[in-house]
Amino acid sequence: MTRENSIFGALALGQSIWCDFLSRELLRSGKLDEMIEAGVRGVTTNPSIFENAIGKTSDYDGDILSLVRQGKNREEIYTSLTVADVREAADRFLPVYNESAGRDGFVSLEVSPLLAHDAEGTVSEAQTLARLTEKKNVMIKIPATPEGMKAIRRCIALGINVNATLIFSREQYGEVAEAFIAGLEDRSAEGKPVSGIASVASLFVSRVDTAVDKLLASGNCGGSLAGKIAVDNARAVYMDFETLFSGLRWRSLEEKGAQVQRPLWASTGTKNPGYSPTLYVDSLIGPHTVNTIPPATLEAFLATGTVGMTVSSDREGLKHRLGELKALGISLDEVTGRLLKEGLDAFEKAYILLLEGIEKKGQSLSG
Repeated sequence: MTRENSIFGALALGQSIWCDFLSRELLRSGKLDEMIEAGVRGVTTNPSIFENAIGKTSDYDGDILSLVRQGKNREEIYTSLTVADVREAADRFLPVYNESAGRDGFVSLEVSPLLAHDAEGTVSEAQTLARLTEKKNVMIKIPATPEGMKAIRRCIALGINVNATLIFSREQYGEVAEAFIAGLEDRSAEGKPVSGIASVASLFVSRVDTAVDKLLASGNCGGSLAGKIAVDNARAVYMDFETLFSGLRWRSLEEKGAQVQRPLWASTGTKNPGYSPTLYVDSLIGPHTVNTIPPATLEAFLATGTVGMTVSSDREGLKHRLGELKALGISLDEVTGRLLKEGLDAFEKAYILLLEGIEKKGQSLSG
């Protein structure tokens, strides 16, 4: 595979491309190996992804039957199946992890969505998942709720790699970055090393345009802002990243070997067919960033993507557009707050559907 494709082009500008999907079929068919050869440097998962992979295929039926016969309940079966896939994927990405000195090659596994408002429960499950996967290149995904922030800080202090997920706003991002930095400071204060701990802050992108565009259309004004606010929001977060990880406070940790918590652009598949299929990839390329891309968008980026240093582009324009949005009476904070709730609800629903599906499959297969 040539190293001259758009994925390697983005990497040359400091961005790692990860795949936002994992399944047994992807692992066993050789498709994941092809992605790695093409430059993909990590994988993210979530309950919706596993609901599609496990609940809607027969690929896991043999394992489900075996686990049912062992007396495992549906939650234990879910954990066993997902941990097995994540461990296998982590092994595939281990060369990337080693080559990048521990800055890439990660596979993410999410804690139960039912724990989104339970800091203590989240920390406990994060420790369990880290122990079960037992791979240095696994990240535990924790939703960026108020209780999730506490869990993120504690997990970083414990030395667990964390993918802080379901971030929609600049305020959320700032709190996640603070939790990460404070967690490293807690760890350092305990006399423990801060090197070798990796983290990303996953900002969901396309859903912001989906929500804002509807409000713009209903108001019959601000049409020029359509398809612009999601990228502006992400670029504003990147500005905050540059500030937070350049001051004296961060430098003191960096001198001890700490690595930055990279902004990760999530939900980057284009939902509006009128927009470019690579809009949320082409527009957000730059140093110390990750873009986790669904397979279809990944193919489009390889075929027609445009590579350039874009994440810091048009800063005056973004300030103007965000100000114009506010002047129209549209509160971006209200939009992102609603999106967080909807995201939490969607992941919880997918998780429960998957557990119910596993239970039904188990009963049917063992019947």
